[in-house]
Amino acid sequence: MVSKSDCLESLKKVIDPEIGLNIVDVGLIYRIEPFEDRIEVDFTLTSPGCPLADTIMNDITTVLREDSGIETVLPTLVWNPPWSIDFMSEEARLELGYPI
Repeated sequence: MVSKSDCLESLKKVIDPEIGLNIVDVGLIYRIEPFEDRIEVDFTLTSPGCPLADTIMNDITTVLREDSGIETVLPTLVWNPPWSIDFMSEEARLELGYPI
């Protein structure tokens, strides 16, 4: 069975096109649960009006399917808690010029 850390590594291949950084370091992944027959992912976006929600959701599905070999990937867009820069990794904040 694939691990949570394996899934997170795979999701680092998914880039938020508006920010130019991976969605893990941006802090968009809230929950990831791998099972033998599926992977469930709760994720958010930096803003509710983001026009790239479908693109990011499709990229999540594609990357996890390809890397894990598990066909059923269930990404769910959530808004609670609202995203903030506090969710970003230290590396992402430094790259974007935010204080640590």
